[in-house]
Amino acid sequence: QVKLVESGGGLVQPGESLRLSCAASGSIRGYAMGWYLQAPGKQREWVGTIPSPYVGTVFYADSVKGRFTISRDDAKNEVHLYMNNLKPEDTAVYYCNKVTALPWAWGQGTQVTVSS
Repeated sequence: QVKLVESGGGLVQPGESLRLSCAASGSIRGYAMGWYLQAPGKQREWVGTIPSPYVGTVFYADSVKGRFTISRDDAKNEVHLYMNNLKPEDTAVYYCNKVTALPWAWGQGTQVTVSS
């Protein structure tokens, strides 16, 4: 079972940026990888997916399109989420996982809080 560890969250002001990282204990090669968020009191929701192999197209939720960018480094088994122009409504715990019907066990996530 691959273990996922998310990091990079924190408290930022609106308009600022963060870079989240997801480190997998095993190979992510061949798996579409996604980022998800879970806001307080809400269900986990999809943020975006980077396919494998990556050929230039990444898919994003409308709420983050144009502000968030996902990248992957299969050699390091890492996925990154670059978050720009953050808004208070982006406040949530962020998770990564493979995008399949049977995801790996969820990591602990990383908290992102956007507040002035």
